[in-house]
Amino acid sequence: MTPPRSDGYVRMPDHEFEAILTRAAEEGARRALSDVGLDGDEAALDIRDLRSLVDCIRLVRRTAMQTAVRMITTGVMLALLAGIAIKLKIFRGSP
Repeated sequence: MTPPRSDGYVRMPDHEFEAILTRAAEEGARRALSDVGLDGDEAALDIRDLRSLVDCIRLVRRTAMQTAVRMITTGVMLALLAGIAIKLKIFRGSP
């Protein structure tokens, strides 16, 4: 059966068009996942593992930044304390 044409355009019912689009989208998604190696029975587990890995990387990045800020803050505080100790001559040797 040939679809009806109107002014050079193919006309079809909306439900048929939506069914074709849905099928094409599903097939395209399967092909894309297959191309990157995320097809098969364990694909959902692989995606969960990848998300967990990304969460761990974010945690490590955040922890590294916090550690760097703490180290810099500690260094500045030690320098200030050393300056105060020198200024007040606390560590002066005995004569």
